[in-house]
Amino acid sequence: MKKVVLGGLFVALLALASVAWAGTQDFTLVNETGVVINAVYCSPSSENNWQEDVLGVDTLASGESVTIKFSGFEQCKWDLRIEDTDGNALEWTDLNLCDVSRVVLHWDGSTATADLE
Repeated sequence: MKKVVLGGLFVALLALASVAWAGTQDFTLVNETGVVINAVYCSPSSENNWQEDVLGVDTLASGESVTIKFSGFEQCKWDLRIEDTDGNALEWTDLNLCDVSRVVLHWDGSTATADLE
C-alpha cells in the first residue's frame, strides 16, 4: 500500500492550465464509478508513496471528466487512486499511460475496473 505524500515531485495540471510541452502520459480521466471523486492521486508504479491530489480543491462527479497533464516524467507505468467524499478509496495499478489518452473508471460496488482507450 502506498502512502499519500505531499511533495513537489509530481506536477499535474488540469484542463485549464497551460503546459509548454504535453507529456506522453497526459490523459482524460472519466468518472463512471457512480460516486463523487474527492481526490485523485497518481504515482509511478515503481514508487511506494502517492503523490499530490491532482484535483486539488475540486471534485469530480460521476459522469464527468477531467484532463490530467504531466510535465517532466518519462515513466509510462502509473498507479491511480481515487477517494470519494466519504474517504473510501479505490486503486488501479500498472496503467500504461503512454499508450492511452482516456481512462474510464468503473466500480460495481465490489470490483474496480478501468477501460483504457
